Amino acid sequence: MKNTLRRVFSYAKPYIGYFVLTVLFAAMGVSLSLAVPVFIGEAVDCCICRGNVDFDKLKKITAALALIVLSSTLFQWLMSLCTNKLAFLTVRDLRADIFNKLERVPLRYIDRHSKGELTSRVINDIEIVSDGLLQGFTQFFSGVITILGTLIFMMTINVKIALVVVFMTPLSFIAASRITKATHSSYMQQSKLRGDMVSLAEEMAGNQKLVKAFVYDERAIERFDRINNEYGRVGAKATFFSSMTNPTTRFVNGLIYAAVGLLGALGAIGYTSFVGAMSVGKLSSFLAYANQYTKPFNEISGVFAELQNAVASAQR
Repeated sequence: MKNTLRRVFSYAKPYIGYFVLTVLFAAMGVSLSLAVPVFIGEAVDCCICRGNVDFDKLKKITAALALIVLSSTLFQWLMSLCTNKLAFLTVRDLRADIFNKLERVPLRYIDRHSKGELTSRVINDIEIVSDGLLQGFTQFFSGVITILGTLIFMMTINVKIALVVVFMTPLSFIAASRITKATHSSYMQQSKLRGDMVSLAEEMAGNQKLVKAFVYDERAIERFDRINNEYGRVGAKATFFSSMTNPTTRFVNGLIYAAVGLLGALGAIGYTSFVGAMSVGKLSSFLAYANQYTKPFNEISGVFAELQNAVASAQR
C-alpha cells in the first residue's frame, strides 16, 4: 500500500505549488473558524445576568463573528479549488501515462488481457483513484489542522478537561484502524471482479456474431450472472465494513463530548474542584471546541475507507 501511494503521489510533484497553497489556505481557513467559539463564549458571558446585558459589546462581537465566518468560508473555497486542480492534474497525467504504456506493451500482453479489463483499468479504476485523492486531499489537510488547533485552544481554556479529551482520543483511532484493515481485501477483490465483469460485457458486445454462431448466449448469461452475484456479495461486504467506520467513531466521539460536558458543567456550578472554576461562556466555547475536535476524526475515518478503494484501484 505504501509503495502504491508513493508512486501515485509522485505524479503530484510537478504541481507542488497547488499543494503548498492547499496547506496555506487550509491553515488560514481553519484558524479563523477556530476563533468563532471564543467570540461565542464571550457573547454568552455578556448576557447571562438578568438586566445586565452588554449590548454594545454584543454588537462588536456579532460584527467580528460575521467577518470571521465570511473570511473562513473564502479560504475554504480557495482550498477546495486548489485540491481540485491538484487531484485532476495528477490523475490526468496518470491516465495519459497508462494510455502511452498501452501503446508500448508487447502484443502478448494485449492477448493475455481482454479489452474490457484494460478499458476498466484506464477508465473506471482511474476515476476511483481520482475520487479518493480528491476526498483525501481536502479532508485530511483541514482535519489535521483542525485537530491541532482545537487542542491548543482547549488547553488555553482548561488543561485538565483537555487532557481527558486527549486520553480518550485513541479509542477512535483503534476502532477506525481495525475496520480499515477489514475493508482493504474486500475492495481489492471488488476491483478485480469489476474488471472481469466489464471484460465479459465488452467481449460479448464486440463479438455478437461469434456468440450467435456458436450458440453461446446461455453460457454467457451464466458467466455474467456468476460474476455479477459474486461482485454484489463482495461489494456488500466492503460497503458494510466501510460504513461501520463513521458510526463507530461517532459513538466514541459522543462519549468524549459527554465526558467534556459533564466535567465542564460540574466545574461551572462549583460542584468539583478537579477541573477548576469555569464560566458558562468558557464552557460553551469548550463544548464547541470538543465538537470541532472530534468531527475531523469522523471525516478522516471516512477518507480511510474511500482511500482503501482508491488504493485497490491504483494497485491494478
